[in-house]
This record gives sequence, C-alpha cells and structure tokens, in this order.
Amino acid sequence: MIFLDVKTDYAFKKVFGGDNSKGILISFLNALIDIPGNEKITDLTILDSYQRTKLKGMKDTYLDVKAILSNGHRVIIEMQVLNVEGFEKRILFNAAKEYSNQLNAGEHHAMLSPVIALTITDFIMFKDAICGVAFDKVISYFKLREKEKEKYTKYSDDVELIFIELPKFNKGIEELEGITEKWIYFMKHVGKLDYIPETLAQDNEIKKAFGILNTAGMTEEELNEQRKRHTFIYMQKDILKQAMTAYEKGFKEGLKKAEMESKVVGLKKGEIKGKVEGLKKGKVEIAKNLLKAGFEIDAIVTLTGLNQREIEDIR
Repeated sequence: MIFLDVKTDYAFKKVFGGDNSKGILISFLNALIDIPGNEKITDLTILDSYQRTKLKGMKDTYLDVKAILSNGHRVIIEMQVLNVEGFEKRILFNAAKEYSNQLNAGEHHAMLSPVIALTITDFIMFKDAICGVAFDKVISYFKLREKEKEKYTKYSDDVELIFIELPKFNKGIEELEGITEKWIYFMKHVGKLDYIPETLAQDNEIKKAFGILNTAGMTEEELNEQRKRHTFIYMQKDILKQAMTAYEKGFKEGLKKAEMESKVVGLKKGEIKGKVEGLKKGKVEIAKNLLKAGFEIDAIVTLTGLNQREIEDIR
C-alpha cells in the first residue's frame, strides 16, 4: 500500500475537510484539545467542505480546515510546512479575525464564541530554553494570563493557540501511548508507511484516515496533482534551507562590519547598524535564490518580508 503525505494540501483537506471527515476530525480534536470539565466533542460542522480543484499557482505554504463545535467553539486547524516570515503573527491574526468576524453591526460582544487555533508545524517553532531547560514539549497551549503572579490570573479563554511541532515527536510505533500520540505519529509518518500498523488500526477513525489516503482508489490525475504539490513543497523547503545559509552568511558579515564601525561610531550604534545591514543582506540572498527557482513575487514577499519593489529591483 502507498499513502499520501497528509502534510500537503490535497491530502490534508481530503482527510480533515471532506464530506466523510466528521468522525475523523472529532477524534483528532478530542485527542488534542483540552475542553473544560473534561468534556468531549460530540458533534461539529466542517466549514467549506473540501472540493477537489486543480492546482493554480501553488503559492500557499499552509493548509487549513475550519469547523464549529457543538458547544459553539470555532476551530481553525492548520498545517504549516514552511517556517516563513511572519508566520507566528499570521496565526494570531487569523484567530483574532475569526473571533471578531462573528459579530454583525449592532450585535453585543457577549455573543462571541471562543476560538481555538490548532497549528501543526513540520519544523521546530519554539527553540528557546526556559530557565535553562530546553523547550522540548511537542504540544504547547497558549491563553491570555496575567504574567507576574506565581499562579497566573486568567483574563480570558476566548482565544487559544495550540501548536504541535512534529520534529519534536520521536517515539517509535511500539512506544505510542494513547490516542494523542497515535494521531501525532500518523501526521508525521503516514506518507512514509506502506502498511497500516496494528497499533493505529485499533482506532476506527485513524484507520478510516488511512483509507482516505490510500492511493489505490485514486485516479491518475489525482495522483499527478499530489506528486506535483509534494515535490513543490519539499523543493521550497530545500531552497529555504539554502537561502537561510546565505542569510546567516550575510548576517555574520553585517556583524563583522559592525565591529569595525563600532571603533569609529560607538559600539551600540555600530552593532545596531551592522545587524540591520546583515538582516537585509540575508533577506536579499534568500530572494535571489527564490527568484532563480521561479517563485512568484507574491510568494517571495511572504517568505522574506521584503516588499514588491525591493524584489523587483533585485530581479
């Protein structure tokens, strides 16, 4: 058996956003979302059910599915493949937009329902150590809290951000404990498997998800679309890796220049100027590599943070 990689848009939306995906999505969310009172999701409505369309520009670096739970909570489920410029801000923006767009003019704010943004990343997002201890949690939960108390005072649970970092999950199939770890293992490895492991087959919804991703029941056109998208995404990852190497080189050159200038204009001013120049040079190197690879201007703006005019000048 051959299974599609769920980390591409066609497969992700086919599994979690299709007409027959309700049970799968309920199982997936129950495994990953903590609902007050240990309640479980019993029903949901998938918004914008997946409809297969031909690939147009392949610009997107993220994939999402939206749903409204039976208790009124709104959920955005997103798969992020590339660590692009401003990614963490876009997650917060989308959650805030989903929260505010619930009200029409004149409606009372008390009518707002909570929003949960569940994001799965195919890269390590949180690298910083906390109190000298590496932040190695696979799943991270964020809510609004008062920051200076030993026991944080809650402000609101209306916007919650949940992140699952797939590279941090390193358990083998024989080590899996519980439905949460089974779903994370599925998300990370399904595209590399050629059989359904018995441990995962024991859960009906995960087994159903395997069935949806089984290429045996797909047309040649569907498979070609998937291959193109898969190749495109991982080509992007390779290019960004090369571009980041160039970025680091540019940044180091900027710092070196800062050390030289600090002797003349003062350490702080020289360091700041050097860092800014290094940052800009690194972004320019990234843009050059992306232009050579045939990326469109809009995609390069997203990936680098440079504006359209700057990229046109580089080209």
